[in-house]
Amino acid sequence: MPLSKREQAHLERLLSQTLTEACETAKAELLGFQWLTHVVDYANVPDSLQVIWVFDSEANRQAALAAGQMQRMNDFTAMALSEAGVRLQQIERHVSCDSEQACQHSHAGDWQKRLARRSRRA
Repeated sequence: MPLSKREQAHLERLLSQTLTEACETAKAELLGFQWLTHVVDYANVPDSLQVIWVFDSEANRQAALAAGQMQRMNDFTAMALSEAGVRLQQIERHVSCDSEQACQHSHAGDWQKRLARRSRRA
């Protein structure tokens, strides 16, 4: 059964709150990490949920991946989603990372356009 508008708004508030907490904690741990965001199709929750961790540069994004920090991002995301009442079987399918530098290069810094494209692929 699809979520009502009220349920969607409630879930969006919870996601924003818990992911913001994860973001603030992660900033102290992940070199070059700047912010995170999420995209979701409320007609297909939780399968469509994607959380994107954004680094300042491609070099810092790649360094984090090389250092095995993707697991830490998955852990942070799983805790945040759990606090919001969202349970996912395979968190790694719902978490990715990107960079400000890549967005600037590919989409002239237009994150809305970049994320819209990303959500169509999900």
